[in-house]
Amino acid sequence: MLRRRRFKQSKTLHERLADEAARLRDEAQALAPGRRREILLRRARQDETAIQIESWLHSPGLRPPT
Repeated sequence: MLRRRRFKQSKTLHERLADEAARLRDEAQALAPGRRREILLRRARQDETAIQIESWLHSPGLRPPT
């Protein structure tokens, strides 16, 4: 049976998503308007949405039901 390769992330999920969103936006700005640029901008927005969702899930206001 194959074993999974595991490694500890050096950055938090928030940092990785923010870096990816910034990289995608920079890459999109270098392109002319078109399909590829729109795809990159959509992926950047998805990363930013994931950052917000992750922040909501880890906010102190959310508590499990007791």
